[in-house]
Amino acid sequence: MNKSFNKRPIALAAFAALGSLALSSTPTPAIAAGKTAGQYVSGDFHNHTTCSDGSISMQKLVKKVTDKVDTPWGLDWFVQAGHGGNGNRNCTLVEDASLSMPAYPFVAGKGPTTTWAQSVGAAAIKGDGGGVGGNGNMWRWQSIQEYQYPLMEYLSAAKNLPLFIGMESVVAGHEHASMSIITGQLPAAIDNANLPSAPGYTALGNANALAQWSYCFDRGDTDKSRGNTTGTSIGNNWNCSVAGSNSSADLSWNVTAQKLMPAGGSGTGNRGHLKTVEAIKWMAQNHAMGSYYVPAHLERAGPFNPDGNNGFNIEHLRNFNNAGPAIAFGFETQPGHGASSNRGEYQPKRNNIGGVLTDSVGGTTYGGTGVYGAQVGGVWDALLGEGRNFWYFASSDWHNRGQFGPDDRRSTQDFYPGEYARDHVLVRNGADKLRPQTIVDGLRSGNSFAASGQLIDRLAFIACASYPGPAARSNASVEALAVAAATNNRDIDSSGCATMGEKLVVRPGADIIVAIVARDPAGTNYSPYSFPNPSLLQIGINQPLNQPVLDHIDLIRGLVSGYKTPGAADYAGEWPRNTAWLKADGTTAGLSVVPAGAKNSSAAVIKTFSGAGATPSWATVASGVDNSAFLKMSYRIPAVQASQYVRLRGSNLPAAVPFETDANGSPLADVFTNANDTTMLRIPCTTSGTTEYNGCPSHLPVVNGKKMVAYDVAAWSDLWFYSNPIYVQVNGSALVAGVK
Repeated sequence: MNKSFNKRPIALAAFAALGSLALSSTPTPAIAAGKTAGQYVSGDFHNHTTCSDGSISMQKLVKKVTDKVDTPWGLDWFVQAGHGGNGNRNCTLVEDASLSMPAYPFVAGKGPTTTWAQSVGAAAIKGDGGGVGGNGNMWRWQSIQEYQYPLMEYLSAAKNLPLFIGMESVVAGHEHASMSIITGQLPAAIDNANLPSAPGYTALGNANALAQWSYCFDRGDTDKSRGNTTGTSIGNNWNCSVAGSNSSADLSWNVTAQKLMPAGGSGTGNRGHLKTVEAIKWMAQNHAMGSYYVPAHLERAGPFNPDGNNGFNIEHLRNFNNAGPAIAFGFETQPGHGASSNRGEYQPKRNNIGGVLTDSVGGTTYGGTGVYGAQVGGVWDALLGEGRNFWYFASSDWHNRGQFGPDDRRSTQDFYPGEYARDHVLVRNGADKLRPQTIVDGLRSGNSFAASGQLIDRLAFIACASYPGPAARSNASVEALAVAAATNNRDIDSSGCATMGEKLVVRPGADIIVAIVARDPAGTNYSPYSFPNPSLLQIGINQPLNQPVLDHIDLIRGLVSGYKTPGAADYAGEWPRNTAWLKADGTTAGLSVVPAGAKNSSAAVIKTFSGAGATPSWATVASGVDNSAFLKMSYRIPAVQASQYVRLRGSNLPAAVPFETDANGSPLADVFTNANDTTMLRIPCTTSGTTEYNGCPSHLPVVNGKKMVAYDVAAWSDLWFYSNPIYVQVNGSALVAGVK
């Protein structure tokens, strides 16, 4: 596999017969005055090492993530983010001599599962009682501040890549969230640092702000030391109060710890939620542009539990975004754990809430995405229908390969960061190198898309206004802008046009021309499997798993009605539970059972593009930059009168693939490929091979003598991409207040 993961050889000479567009003379998109030039780069911000509950060291994970030969998916940026709370293993130690580096050499007899007490000494473990109950567990704030950050800075300098530290917070009142505070991390001084040639490294930057947040606001941190050495006031002396807020006056405030420590029992979830809102306010006050907070696999733990720490309803997402719109700006509704026995680890009756077995919200994923993001007209569309900056993200959530070792290509649990799911983010770094600040700015902007299985690796998605008269824009002119942007891997900055995460303001009656240019890369992707996709074999399509083909792209539109008022009847809304949504046969009830606060009934697919049929709706064009093939298409929305947004999704699966897509091409519930319940498995894998990779592998479940699609084969069979939206604000209609 090559770096560009080209998936299929295409004869470019044939493009002439298709009306190909030569791009060698097409200019790079102009950059508007004051707007720094940028490029789309890919990364991951949710993954684990042995510092929390992962299986490998930080060095091994970074090697897997950045390598371009052995593991050729080489990400452009990477945030290492383990669980908050505490851990007892020293993830800065390496597995073997192949990972040894001068400042962090291999130590015989010790490795990444060696405890902190055995490697740094029990006396070095800080906090109440010398760590967590004196048992050798180190609080995450200390491991981030003193061990993980210095190692990540060293690796970043050695590899000349933006590698920094985040955290998967254990969320008070809820489950988990991916977050970071980048203040202090990777200062420019490391660009010219002389790295040591012997053990030991003194960091030039720091992750003190992230460490403080971990102490102050992570539910797993019950330390009361204020970040100090046991029995002394020497150290951080942290105070977690939020200026002008209710922190220190709250009944949950602990004077010794100088932080909120909500009591358990009845009302736990409500008290915890208030602490988490305070956490976002603290970030907004102290690190407004240097932090992010993105709820992770947010459907997994079920609906919000006011008496526990489970799940997120839509009102909690609204509260987070209200408290810090530049910080709580999205969600990971495409979860990691894509090869697990239950995709994303979502499962019917997964959780025991108050003695009642309760589903993950939606019961399962849908084409690998949680129901909040996958259901057209659901929670995501409800948030977008308010005009909020609230974006879609994906992650790896790497922990391990399940029943296989970390160097095996097969998996019954996780994919490595960049191997399967990738966030492609427009980062405006100009002539400078990629840095944490411009990456976080890119995430915040919403100018991004997420793709699984390298289904696409380039996307230009733009909307331009056209008014009647001699200066009216044509579809072809807007397509040309999009082609130039996609082939140069940049966005479009043109008057009267907007792209993902942006707002286009128009007069009533304007036509909106939407142009899309995507690259479905040729050749093979990163799947190890070369046998035909079993899902597609059901409908007579013989397509290797490692050579997926983009089948279609859906253009989705929803109306914007403005922000909902906290406390109003349509501000809150729990997604329907259990069989009220997901029925025993795997079908769903539909939006009619979803409360008004959690849906946007105006959202719908308004156009499906494909290359099939007698009149294909996209055309293939050749890049004049690198000679690769791009798909271009456009659609005109006539005479708009109301504020709205448009977004995209696409798949390798056509409509009406049994147990995968419905008649409209929307993803079905993934219960039919989840190995946890083999009675629901429906898609046989029939190809015999000579290896584990050219035929159905031996780890697939066997039902009635047949191997069935599940685990990693299910994930590689069923690929999707999602774009973030473009807003259109019509003068005199609803204000799109949350987006520039």
